[in-house]
Amino acid sequence: MSVGTEVDVETESTTTPPTSGTGRHTARWVAVFVLIISAGLVAVLATRPSAQTVEARNPLVDTHAIAPPIAGATVGGTSYALPRVPGHYVVLNFFASWCIPCQEEGSELVAFQFQHHLRGDASVLSVVFEDTIGDARAYQQKLGVTWPTMADNDGALALAYGVRSDPTSFLIAPDGRVVASVTGGATAQGLNRLVARAEASGYGT
Repeated sequence: MSVGTEVDVETESTTTPPTSGTGRHTARWVAVFVLIISAGLVAVLATRPSAQTVEARNPLVDTHAIAPPIAGATVGGTSYALPRVPGHYVVLNFFASWCIPCQEEGSELVAFQFQHHLRGDASVLSVVFEDTIGDARAYQQKLGVTWPTMADNDGALALAYGVRSDPTSFLIAPDGRVVASVTGGATAQGLNRLVARAEASGYGT
């Protein structure tokens, strides 16, 4: 009986190492897999294009039309009307709080407004599109927006400008003509480039 017991112990001890070796191999392959996935994510992030200001065709821009009238209630409950001849450039931005590209361009619009506010040569004017007034106002308060925002409860402004999706922006020249249209988000640098191009074309004050 004692001999049988010794044989069982020896057999058990000789079969344990292969199991441990298999575990080490599995752990090694898991580590390699994780490294490959991580490298792939880094490559995607590194090659992802940076935010751009992409222009879009719009009848108002194509015909150099005077901007449709902008007047009515704001999200703050007051009234606002943009002069037919603003006297400076106006970025008219249609947005929604739930819209990811809108959220991405939000800080860019704040930067643009800050750059031009003291000079008085350009400003931002927003319009709520496909969103609730409460959500839009809360989003803008968090962002630190200081410019007027039209409620556009009946969608009249969106219809007049042919807006179909968020975000959509228009550049209105000092003389009131619509000189550019942007969809999918804008950057401060891109908007400045559009202003510079409009001025070079004779739209400046």
